[in-house]
Amino acid sequence: MFDVRLGCDEEARQVLQASLTDPPIQHAVTSLRVLREDFETSGDVPASVEQQTPSYDYGLQQYCMALGGLASNLSSPDSNRLKSALLCCQIFISIEQVQRNYAAMAQHIIRGLRIMHEYRVRPSLDATNKLMPARPDRLPLLDVFIIKLFAAPCKFADPPATTNINGRRVSVDSISPHQQPLESRGLRTIAPDMRTELTRISTSTLEFLGKVSKVELIGNALHLRSEKAALLDSLESWLINLEVIQTKTRHPGPELLSVSFMRFFHLVLKVVLLGALDSSPDVDTKLQTENDRLQSVANNVGERVKAYKTYSWTRGG
Repeated sequence: MFDVRLGCDEEARQVLQASLTDPPIQHAVTSLRVLREDFETSGDVPASVEQQTPSYDYGLQQYCMALGGLASNLSSPDSNRLKSALLCCQIFISIEQVQRNYAAMAQHIIRGLRIMHEYRVRPSLDATNKLMPARPDRLPLLDVFIIKLFAAPCKFADPPATTNINGRRVSVDSISPHQQPLESRGLRTIAPDMRTELTRISTSTLEFLGKVSKVELIGNALHLRSEKAALLDSLESWLINLEVIQTKTRHPGPELLSVSFMRFFHLVLKVVLLGALDSSPDVDTKLQTENDRLQSVANNVGERVKAYKTYSWTRGG
Protein backbone atom coordinates (compact mmCIF):
# COMPACT_ATOMS: atom_id res chain seq x y z
CA MET A 1 0.00 0.00 0.00
CA PHE A 2 2.71 2.47 1.06
CA ASP A 3 6.49 2.23 1.24
CA VAL A 4 6.33 1.83 5.02
CA ARG A 5 7.72 -1.07 7.02
CA LEU A 6 5.76 -2.20 10.05
CA GLY A 7 8.58 -4.31 11.53
CA CYS A 8 10.52 -3.12 14.58
CA ASP A 9 13.98 -4.34 13.50
CA GLU A 10 15.47 -0.84 13.40
CA GLU A 11 14.05 0.07 16.81
CA ALA A 12 15.40 -3.18 18.30
CA ARG A 13 18.83 -2.51 16.79
CA GLN A 14 18.92 0.95 18.39
CA VAL A 15 18.04 -0.46 21.79
CA LEU A 16 20.60 -3.27 21.68
CA GLN A 17 23.35 -0.95 20.51
CA ALA A 18 22.59 1.59 23.24
CA SER A 19 22.43 -1.15 25.89
CA LEU A 20 26.14 -1.82 25.39
CA THR A 21 27.08 1.45 27.08
CA ASP A 22 23.96 2.90 28.78
CA PRO A 23 23.23 1.50 32.30
CA PRO A 24 19.48 2.40 32.47
CA ILE A 25 18.90 0.75 29.10
CA GLN A 26 20.95 -2.27 30.20
CA HIS A 27 18.69 -2.65 33.25
CA ALA A 28 15.54 -2.19 31.15
CA VAL A 29 16.62 -4.75 28.53
CA THR A 30 17.53 -7.25 31.26
CA SER A 31 14.16 -6.70 32.92
CA LEU A 32 12.27 -7.24 29.68
CA ARG A 33 14.22 -10.42 28.89
CA VAL A 34 13.80 -11.91 32.38
CA LEU A 35 10.11 -11.02 32.74
CA ARG A 36 9.31 -12.33 29.27
CA GLU A 37 11.12 -15.61 29.99
CA ASP A 38 9.31 -15.91 33.31
CA PHE A 39 5.96 -15.29 31.59
CA GLU A 40 6.69 -17.85 28.88
CA THR A 41 7.68 -20.41 31.52
CA SER A 42 4.73 -19.87 33.86
CA GLY A 43 2.17 -18.89 31.23
CA ASP A 44 0.89 -15.94 33.24
CA VAL A 45 1.81 -12.95 35.39
CA PRO A 46 1.93 -13.69 39.15
CA ALA A 47 -1.41 -12.84 40.75
CA SER A 48 0.12 -12.33 44.21
CA VAL A 49 3.46 -11.82 45.94
CA GLU A 50 3.40 -15.48 47.02
CA GLN A 51 3.35 -16.59 43.36
CA GLN A 52 6.37 -14.51 42.34
CA THR A 53 9.43 -16.50 41.31
CA PRO A 54 13.03 -15.41 42.04
CA SER A 55 13.50 -14.59 38.35
CA TYR A 56 10.35 -12.46 38.38
CA ASP A 57 11.61 -10.58 41.44
CA TYR A 58 14.94 -10.02 39.70
CA GLY A 59 13.15 -8.69 36.63
CA LEU A 60 11.22 -6.21 38.77
CA GLN A 61 14.43 -5.17 40.51
CA GLN A 62 16.05 -4.40 37.16
CA TYR A 63 12.91 -2.52 36.10
CA CYS A 64 13.08 -0.31 39.21
CA MET A 65 16.75 0.45 38.57
CA ALA A 66 15.92 1.43 34.98
CA LEU A 67 13.10 3.69 36.19
CA GLY A 68 15.54 5.38 38.54
CA GLY A 69 17.91 5.95 35.65
CA LEU A 70 15.10 7.48 33.58
CA ALA A 71 14.22 9.91 36.37
CA SER A 72 17.87 10.91 36.69
CA ASN A 73 18.18 11.48 32.94
CA LEU A 74 15.13 13.71 32.83
CA SER A 75 16.33 15.80 35.77
CA SER A 76 19.11 17.30 33.62
CA PRO A 77 18.43 16.27 30.02
CA ASP A 78 21.05 16.61 27.30
CA SER A 79 21.19 14.81 23.95
CA ASN A 80 22.47 11.50 25.31
CA ARG A 81 20.13 11.53 28.31
CA LEU A 82 17.09 12.28 26.12
CA LYS A 83 18.02 9.44 23.80
CA SER A 84 18.34 7.14 26.81
CA ALA A 85 14.99 8.31 28.20
CA LEU A 86 13.12 7.68 24.93
CA LEU A 87 14.67 4.24 24.47
CA CYS A 88 13.84 3.39 28.09
CA CYS A 89 10.22 4.42 27.46
CA GLN A 90 10.19 2.09 24.46
CA ILE A 91 11.38 -0.84 26.59
CA PHE A 92 9.05 0.04 29.48
CA ILE A 93 6.09 -0.05 27.08
CA SER A 94 7.17 -3.53 26.00
CA ILE A 95 7.62 -4.64 29.62
CA GLU A 96 4.13 -3.53 30.57
CA GLN A 97 2.74 -5.25 27.50
CA VAL A 98 4.32 -8.50 28.70
CA GLN A 99 2.91 -7.81 32.16
CA ARG A 100 -0.51 -7.04 30.62
CA ASN A 101 -0.51 -3.84 32.66
CA TYR A 102 -2.09 -1.58 30.07
CA ALA A 103 -2.68 1.32 32.47
CA ALA A 104 1.07 1.57 33.15
CA MET A 105 1.76 0.99 29.45
CA ALA A 106 -0.35 4.06 28.63
CA GLN A 107 1.52 6.13 31.21
CA HIS A 108 4.82 5.36 29.48
CA ILE A 109 3.29 6.11 26.07
CA ILE A 110 2.02 9.48 27.25
CA ARG A 111 5.29 10.35 28.98
CA GLY A 112 7.39 9.35 25.98
CA LEU A 113 5.26 11.25 23.47
CA ARG A 114 5.36 14.28 25.77
CA ILE A 115 9.17 14.14 25.76
CA MET A 116 9.17 14.00 21.95
CA HIS A 117 6.81 16.97 21.76
CA GLU A 118 8.56 19.07 24.41
CA TYR A 119 12.06 18.61 22.99
CA ARG A 120 10.99 18.90 19.32
CA VAL A 121 12.24 15.60 17.96
CA ARG A 122 10.70 16.61 14.61
CA PRO A 123 10.26 20.04 12.98
CA SER A 124 7.11 21.88 14.06
CA LEU A 125 5.08 25.02 13.43
CA ASP A 126 4.65 27.41 16.34
CA ALA A 127 1.57 29.52 17.13
CA THR A 128 2.64 32.11 14.50
CA ASN A 129 3.20 29.45 11.83
CA LYS A 130 6.95 29.83 12.03
CA LEU A 131 8.73 26.59 11.12
CA MET A 132 10.90 25.47 14.01
CA PRO A 133 13.63 22.98 13.07
CA ALA A 134 14.06 19.71 14.92
CA ARG A 135 16.88 19.27 17.39
CA PRO A 136 20.18 18.73 15.57
CA ASP A 137 20.74 15.41 17.36
CA ARG A 138 18.83 12.44 16.00
CA LEU A 139 16.62 11.20 18.82
CA PRO A 140 14.65 7.93 18.76
CA LEU A 141 11.24 8.15 17.08
CA LEU A 142 9.20 6.60 19.86
CA ASP A 143 5.88 7.36 18.15
CA VAL A 144 6.87 5.18 15.17
CA PHE A 145 7.66 2.26 17.49
CA ILE A 146 4.34 2.66 19.33
CA ILE A 147 2.31 2.65 16.12
CA LYS A 148 4.12 -0.44 14.84
CA LEU A 149 3.51 -2.17 18.15
CA PHE A 150 -0.23 -1.53 17.98
CA ALA A 151 -0.44 -2.39 14.29
CA ALA A 152 0.63 -5.96 15.10
CA PRO A 153 -2.28 -8.44 15.28
CA CYS A 154 -4.13 -8.46 18.60
CA LYS A 155 -3.23 -11.70 20.42
CA PHE A 156 -6.46 -11.82 22.42
CA ALA A 157 -9.25 -13.79 20.76
CA ASP A 158 -12.73 -12.74 21.79
CA PRO A 159 -14.78 -15.18 23.85
CA PRO A 160 -17.26 -16.83 21.49
CA ALA A 161 -20.54 -14.98 21.07
CA THR A 162 -23.65 -16.89 22.13
CA THR A 163 -27.23 -16.86 20.97
CA ASN A 164 -30.48 -18.41 22.12
CA ILE A 165 -31.44 -21.57 20.21
CA ASN A 166 -34.59 -23.35 21.41
CA GLY A 167 -34.26 -21.93 24.90
CA ARG A 168 -30.55 -22.61 25.50
CA ARG A 169 -27.41 -20.57 25.03
CA VAL A 170 -25.25 -21.82 22.17
CA SER A 171 -21.89 -20.59 20.90
CA VAL A 172 -22.37 -18.74 17.62
CA ASP A 173 -19.21 -20.40 16.30
CA SER A 174 -20.82 -23.83 16.68
CA ILE A 175 -23.71 -23.17 14.27
CA SER A 176 -23.65 -22.52 10.55
CA PRO A 177 -23.55 -18.87 9.35
CA HIS A 178 -27.01 -18.95 7.72
CA GLN A 179 -28.53 -20.03 11.07
CA GLN A 180 -26.88 -17.22 13.04
CA PRO A 181 -28.99 -14.18 13.95
CA LEU A 182 -27.96 -11.07 12.03
CA GLU A 183 -26.72 -9.34 15.17
CA SER A 184 -24.46 -12.27 16.04
CA ARG A 185 -22.97 -12.34 12.55
CA GLY A 186 -22.12 -8.67 12.96
CA LEU A 187 -20.36 -9.29 16.25
CA ARG A 188 -17.98 -11.79 14.69
CA THR A 189 -17.06 -9.57 11.72
CA ILE A 190 -16.84 -6.09 13.24
CA ALA A 191 -13.33 -6.49 14.67
CA PRO A 192 -11.43 -7.62 11.56
CA ASP A 193 -13.30 -5.20 9.26
CA MET A 194 -12.74 -2.16 11.46
CA ARG A 195 -9.18 -3.14 12.30
CA THR A 196 -8.23 -3.30 8.61
CA GLU A 197 -9.27 0.33 8.20
CA LEU A 198 -7.50 1.40 11.38
CA THR A 199 -4.30 -0.31 10.23
CA ARG A 200 -4.57 1.52 6.91
CA ILE A 201 -4.81 4.84 8.77
CA SER A 202 -1.82 3.89 10.93
CA THR A 203 0.25 3.14 7.81
CA SER A 204 -0.71 6.53 6.36
CA THR A 205 0.25 8.12 9.68
CA LEU A 206 3.72 6.54 9.56
CA GLU A 207 4.17 7.88 6.04
CA PHE A 208 3.06 11.34 7.22
CA LEU A 209 5.51 11.28 10.16
CA GLY A 210 8.31 10.40 7.75
CA LYS A 211 7.51 13.51 5.71
CA VAL A 212 7.38 15.71 8.82
CA SER A 213 10.86 14.55 9.83
CA LYS A 214 12.24 15.80 6.50
CA VAL A 215 10.31 19.08 6.10
CA GLU A 216 12.49 22.17 5.63
CA LEU A 217 10.23 24.70 3.88
CA ILE A 218 7.24 26.52 5.39
CA GLY A 219 5.14 25.81 2.30
CA ASN A 220 5.70 22.09 2.62
CA ALA A 221 4.94 22.25 6.34
CA LEU A 222 1.60 23.98 5.70
CA HIS A 223 0.74 21.34 3.10
CA LEU A 224 1.54 18.64 5.67
CA ARG A 225 -0.75 20.36 8.14
CA SER A 226 -3.60 19.77 5.67
CA GLU A 227 -2.54 16.13 5.41
CA LYS A 228 -2.58 15.90 9.19
CA ALA A 229 -6.12 17.32 9.30
CA ALA A 230 -7.25 14.72 6.76
CA LEU A 231 -5.78 11.91 8.86
CA LEU A 232 -7.54 13.22 11.98
CA ASP A 233 -10.78 13.36 9.98
CA SER A 234 -10.22 9.73 8.95
CA LEU A 235 -9.82 8.75 12.60
CA GLU A 236 -13.01 10.59 13.51
CA SER A 237 -14.92 8.89 10.68
CA TRP A 238 -13.56 5.53 11.80
CA LEU A 239 -14.84 6.12 15.34
CA ILE A 240 -18.27 7.22 14.08
CA ASN A 241 -18.53 4.09 11.93
CA LEU A 242 -17.50 1.94 14.87
CA GLU A 243 -20.20 3.43 17.08
CA VAL A 244 -22.83 2.96 14.35
CA ILE A 245 -21.91 -0.71 13.99
CA GLN A 246 -21.80 -1.16 17.76
CA THR A 247 -25.29 0.32 18.04
CA LYS A 248 -26.67 -1.94 15.32
CA THR A 249 -25.12 -5.06 16.86
CA ARG A 250 -25.80 -4.14 20.48
CA HIS A 251 -25.71 -7.22 22.71
CA PRO A 252 -25.80 -7.95 26.45
CA GLY A 253 -22.53 -7.56 28.32
CA PRO A 254 -19.35 -5.63 27.55
CA GLU A 255 -18.10 -4.97 24.02
CA LEU A 256 -15.68 -7.35 22.34
CA LEU A 257 -12.19 -7.24 23.80
CA SER A 258 -10.73 -6.72 20.34
CA VAL A 259 -12.91 -3.61 19.99
CA SER A 260 -11.57 -2.24 23.28
CA PHE A 261 -8.03 -2.70 21.96
CA MET A 262 -8.98 -0.87 18.78
CA ARG A 263 -10.25 2.07 20.82
CA PHE A 264 -6.86 2.09 22.56
CA PHE A 265 -5.07 2.06 19.19
CA HIS A 266 -7.37 4.78 17.82
CA LEU A 267 -6.54 7.15 20.67
CA VAL A 268 -2.81 6.42 20.39
CA LEU A 269 -2.95 7.48 16.72
CA LYS A 270 -4.93 10.58 17.61
CA VAL A 271 -2.47 11.67 20.29
CA VAL A 272 0.50 11.05 17.97
CA LEU A 273 -1.10 13.10 15.18
CA LEU A 274 -2.14 15.96 17.45
CA GLY A 275 1.42 16.33 18.73
CA ALA A 276 3.01 16.14 15.28
CA LEU A 277 4.04 19.29 13.37
CA ASP A 278 2.20 21.72 15.66
CA SER A 279 3.47 23.33 18.84
CA SER A 280 1.15 25.82 20.53
CA PRO A 281 -0.81 26.26 23.79
CA ASP A 282 -3.99 25.24 21.94
CA VAL A 283 -2.43 21.95 20.84
CA ASP A 284 -1.13 21.34 24.35
CA THR A 285 -4.67 21.73 25.73
CA LYS A 286 -6.08 19.26 23.19
CA LEU A 287 -3.27 16.82 23.95
CA GLN A 288 -4.05 16.90 27.66
CA THR A 289 -7.70 16.09 26.96
CA GLU A 290 -6.85 13.20 24.65
CA ASN A 291 -4.14 11.91 27.00
CA ASP A 292 -6.77 11.68 29.74
CA ARG A 293 -9.05 9.75 27.39
CA LEU A 294 -6.19 7.49 26.38
CA GLN A 295 -5.42 6.68 30.00
CA SER A 296 -9.08 5.97 30.72
CA VAL A 297 -9.39 3.58 27.76
CA ALA A 298 -6.13 1.85 28.75
CA ASN A 299 -7.46 1.38 32.29
CA ASN A 300 -10.60 -0.20 30.83
CA VAL A 301 -8.58 -2.49 28.56
CA GLY A 302 -6.58 -3.65 31.58
CA GLU A 303 -9.77 -4.58 33.42
CA ARG A 304 -11.14 -6.31 30.31
CA VAL A 305 -7.97 -8.40 29.99
CA LYS A 306 -8.29 -9.48 33.63
CA ALA A 307 -11.85 -10.60 32.85
CA TYR A 308 -10.60 -12.36 29.73
CA LYS A 309 -8.02 -14.26 31.78
CA THR A 310 -10.76 -15.30 34.21
CA TYR A 311 -12.88 -16.51 31.29
CA SER A 312 -9.94 -18.44 29.80
CA TRP A 313 -9.12 -20.04 33.15
CA THR A 314 -12.76 -21.05 33.73
CA ARG A 315 -13.06 -22.43 30.21
CA GLY A 316 -9.84 -24.38 30.57
CA GLY A 317 -10.68 -26.06 33.74
